[in-house]
Amino acid sequence: MNLKSGRIEGFKQYSQFTSLKEFNTHMEMWLTVKKGDFSKGELVALKRLVRFSAKIPGVSNAKIGTILKAINEDYKGNGISRSTFKRMIIKAKELGILTIHETERKNGSQSSNLYCFNRFPKSEPPNAKKLNHPKETNNLLKTNNQKSSKRNEAPIELDHSFVSDKVPQAFVQLVKYFFSDAKTIEEYWHMVQIAAFRFECNQQIEDVLSIAIQSFKQLIRKLKSTKQIVKPIAFFYGILTNKLREFYLNQLPENRHESKPMCYVLENGEVLYYDWLHTDSEVSVMARIQGDSTYGY
Repeated sequence: MNLKSGRIEGFKQYSQFTSLKEFNTHMEMWLTVKKGDFSKGELVALKRLVRFSAKIPGVSNAKIGTILKAINEDYKGNGISRSTFKRMIIKAKELGILTIHETERKNGSQSSNLYCFNRFPKSEPPNAKKLNHPKETNNLLKTNNQKSSKRNEAPIELDHSFVSDKVPQAFVQLVKYFFSDAKTIEEYWHMVQIAAFRFECNQQIEDVLSIAIQSFKQLIRKLKSTKQIVKPIAFFYGILTNKLREFYLNQLPENRHESKPMCYVLENGEVLYYDWLHTDSEVSVMARIQGDSTYGY
């Protein structure tokens, strides 16, 4: 049965979001992983529909003609076609981004659709091993072995709500949709702290947080486009250091792009210098350092 058309306020119960901020966060996640599925024109249509879904977060009953007119005005007459908008709707529905409800007027004629944006799905947790519950037995040795085995089981995985307060919530809210356990989220933020300290910008919290979020989004896009990344956190650190290196250099006065090389004394007495700012082969250099007894700057 089709819904009766009416004012957007009458469709508040179809919203899946508690606030506009939450809706925007979920849309950022959708675009991070699904942006490549849309053409340039379709993205323009999707983003405009998102803007028309702000009054009731995630819900819009705007007419296609109204949306196309707004786009045409924004782009000074170079808008998109109705067919492009409809292709976007079909793709968004197939990808799970949108749920569409048809509405009708009081006389039974069809009215504009009700577009309801869906929440970005949480990542599926790792497959948990099935636990063998001990059966009743008169064999005391068998019962003791079962109790011992139970004590050695892996600890229960804690979700994102257990993440340390030291990790910014903006970072937690992003990472939790892809890596939901608290330990993994904290490990990713630890990489951010290491990189920030390395480039002497650990006190510039807002800038570092923004760069960390950009780097993580770039990691997710890469993960979605290829299966060749063995260690995502290492790949994330590589993206992060490149961005922070650029940030660091932009903070320096003109003609002051120098860095102080790090000095390592290896066990065989060899002195190894590594310029962390200008050397790209950090992994190969660090691989030579095995059981250093002395290191410094």
